[in-house]
Amino acid sequence: MRFELKTYRDADGFSLLELEAVDLFAARHAAETKGYTVLSAKSASKLFRFSFFQGRSFSVSLFAQELLALLDAGMNLVESIAILARKAKDPESKYVLDELHRLVGEGRAFSAALEGIPDAFSALFVATVRTSERTGNLAEALRRYLVYQRQINGVRDKLLAAAVYPALLVLVGFVVLVFLMAYVVPRFSKVYEDVGEKNLPILSRWLMHWGQMVGDHVGLLMISLLFLLAGLGYALTRPELRAAIERKLWQLPTIGEQLRVYQLARFTRTVAMLLKGGIPLATALDMTGDLLRQPVLKEGLGQAKRAIREGRPVSDTFGIYGLATEIGTRLLVVGERSGELGDVMERIASFYDEEIARSVEWFSRLFEPALMILIGGLIGGIVILMYMPIFELASSIQ
Repeated sequence: MRFELKTYRDADGFSLLELEAVDLFAARHAAETKGYTVLSAKSASKLFRFSFFQGRSFSVSLFAQELLALLDAGMNLVESIAILARKAKDPESKYVLDELHRLVGEGRAFSAALEGIPDAFSALFVATVRTSERTGNLAEALRRYLVYQRQINGVRDKLLAAAVYPALLVLVGFVVLVFLMAYVVPRFSKVYEDVGEKNLPILSRWLMHWGQMVGDHVGLLMISLLFLLAGLGYALTRPELRAAIERKLWQLPTIGEQLRVYQLARFTRTVAMLLKGGIPLATALDMTGDLLRQPVLKEGLGQAKRAIREGRPVSDTFGIYGLATEIGTRLLVVGERSGELGDVMERIASFYDEEIARSVEWFSRLFEPALMILIGGLIGGIVILMYMPIFELASSIQ
C-alpha cells in the first residue's frame, strides 16, 4: 500500500514523501530510519479511501467522548477500545475499532495505532494523542480535543441555525409561486379568454399569456423544471464550481471579510490547541494549513512560516501576511511577552467567533424581513394581476 508522509530533515527541510509499506506504522518507521521526522502521514490509495471512508459514518468526536467516559470509569485503553468495538453496529465504525484494538493489542503506541488506520483519524487528533503520550495523561488530551471541537462547531451551528428560517421561507415561497403560476394562473387565463386581450392591462395580459403557455405544455415544463433542479444540484456538488463560487464570494467586500474572519477563527483556535498540547509553532502551522482555503491566506501562511523560521516575531508576521486582524496582532504581542502564546491565540479565536456571531445576528435581522417582503410582494403582485381585470370590469359597470 502507498502512503504519503509530510516530513522534515535538517538537510532537506520540509518535504513530501511517498512510500510503499504494509501499513502506516511501517511507512513511518521506514522514513524515520532515513533520518526524517514524520509530521503527518496518510494513505495515498484512492481505492481504499473510497471503499471504506467515502461518506463514512465513523465519528472521531463520538469516539473520543466514549473513550474518555470509559477511561474516567477506571478502565485501561485496551479494554475501552474492546468495549467500543463490541458495541459498534455500523460496518465502518466496527472496522475502524476492530483494527484499532488489534494494533493497540500488538503493543503499538496509541498514536501509532491511530495512524495505522489511514484516513479514519485526522492528523490533529493523532497529534493531540501523541502529545499526551509524553505526559501520560490521555484523558486530559481527549478533554482538550472535545472542548476544541465544541468551540469549532459552535460558530458553524450558529450559522446553520440562522440559515434555517430563510431557507424554509424561500422553500415555501417557491412552492406557492409554482402553484400559482402552474395551476391558478392557467385557469384564470381561460376565464379571461372571452374578454379579449385588448381589454386587459398589459401586465395582466403577459401573465395570462404565461398561463396559456403553461396550460398547453404543463408536462414539458414540469420535466424541464425537474431536470433543471437536478442539474443545479449536481453542479453544486462539483468541486470546481464550488471553488469558483467561493472565489466570487471572497471578492465581495463585506461577505469576503466575514469568510476571512471565519477561516482565521478556525485556524487560530487549532494552532492554539496544538501549542497548548506542546507542539512547536512551526509544526502546528504545517498541520493547520488546510484550514485556510482562501488563496490569499494560503499564500500568506506559506510566507509566514518562512519568516517565523528566520526568527521574526509571530505578531509581526501574522499582521503582515494577513493571518490576524489588527486586534489579533496586538494580542499576539501580549502573548509573546508573557510566553502564553497558546492561551492568547485561543482568546483571539474567541474574539473572532464573537465578531462572526454579531455579524450573523445583524444579517439575520436585516435579511429575514427583506426576504419576507420580497416573497410577499411577488405573491401579492401575481394575485393582484389576476384580479385586476375583475376590478376594472366592476368599475366600468358602476
